[in-house]
Amino acid sequence: MSRNDLDRRTFVGGLAAAGALAAIPRPLHALGRQQQRIRVACIGVGGMGFNDVRGASTEELVAFADVDWRSAERAFRTWPNVRRYKDYREMLEKERNNIDAVTVSTPDHVHAAAAMMALKMGKHVYCQKPLARTIGEVRALKAEAAKRPRQATQMGNQGHAGEGIRLIREYVEAGLIGPVRRVEYWTNRPIWPQAINRSTQAHNVPETLDWNLWLGPAAERPYNPAYAPFNWRGWWDFGTGAMGDMACHLMDAAYWTLGLKYPARIIPESTLLYPETAPSSERITYEFPAIGDRPAVTLTWRDGSLFPPRPENWPEAEDWPFDREGGQVWYGDKGVLLAGTYGENVRLLDPKLAAEVAANPLPRKYPRTEGVYKEWFQAIRDGKQPGSDFGGYAGPMTEMILIGCLAVRMGRTLEMDPNTGMLKNVTPPSEWVNPTFRAGWTL
Repeated sequence: MSRNDLDRRTFVGGLAAAGALAAIPRPLHALGRQQQRIRVACIGVGGMGFNDVRGASTEELVAFADVDWRSAERAFRTWPNVRRYKDYREMLEKERNNIDAVTVSTPDHVHAAAAMMALKMGKHVYCQKPLARTIGEVRALKAEAAKRPRQATQMGNQGHAGEGIRLIREYVEAGLIGPVRRVEYWTNRPIWPQAINRSTQAHNVPETLDWNLWLGPAAERPYNPAYAPFNWRGWWDFGTGAMGDMACHLMDAAYWTLGLKYPARIIPESTLLYPETAPSSERITYEFPAIGDRPAVTLTWRDGSLFPPRPENWPEAEDWPFDREGGQVWYGDKGVLLAGTYGENVRLLDPKLAAEVAANPLPRKYPRTEGVYKEWFQAIRDGKQPGSDFGGYAGPMTEMILIGCLAVRMGRTLEMDPNTGMLKNVTPPSEWVNPTFRAGWTL
């Protein structure tokens, strides 16, 4: 079957991993390097990439790659002795014997190609969220990472390493709000243009930007400031819209706590659909069947200035704290729980119950970490996987989220076998799931 021959049975089925298995590094403790610094190369060092470089700076920064040296200027100035490249492929080839680990902080459409190249070189990989732009790319990374258990992989949904997500799970498993049947989400995204058509105006490429390298595996098109340096998230060729941007944070706690996998149904509602960009507002409903002792669960996502109703017993004299950024509300049979985008500021709505828990905190059932970067580096040293690894956690969760993006893009309710992930009622366009890469970029 060719790459573009996609049917319902193979839509969320397994992918044969590409490429031969490269040498897998032994854990640092086995090499007597437990106390030595890990050698890191960074792909994308401007914007969010700068935060990732800063997070990795407790180790040894070896090389930076960025297609726009104006965007990268702050990183270059902060770490002037780190070697510089524009093409990450050149960097990885030249530095392959000098590095142990790689961070990937590019636009979504480059995640899969860059992370896969690093994986196949035997490197530990940290990749920003979402793990990749399309479901096929996520499956490929998930399969490759699963073959490499001693290569520590971590997606940049930093809330998964935080205190809040652990509190949420401990509260829910202790039965403080009873069985959970509904979770509502909302975000202030998009904070970039969506629901627009492609511009026909011509623009000169900025002198510091290599536009060909910025496009990477994406189809060729002329440069336009509507795409770079910031607004790429709203374009399906480059990003995944508001949901792809933020759901890896917001849906993380429920995915982990409730043991979610594939839904049985996804119902998309949105403003007007455009061929190349995500809609300006959307509401996406996921319906998960009951599993074991857990009842059926409905997750509802809103973005673009859509907000769910406040809980019925919310104090009228108190301001609603989450409108500006986003948040989540969990509805159980016995009560309501609220939290912020990253699982922070966990709050039990019942004031008496909240006071009891404050006075008598629950035992810490789940170990705490020192943050997403230190968790990744410690996993490298221990020869283990961190919490949001590609194969076991980040890949499956990202796939679930991207199915919601696909439903919106198609404007159709998706019926799915929740056990296998096979679509039952539609066949999506092949290119939306397994994109064709330009020559020079592969998985």
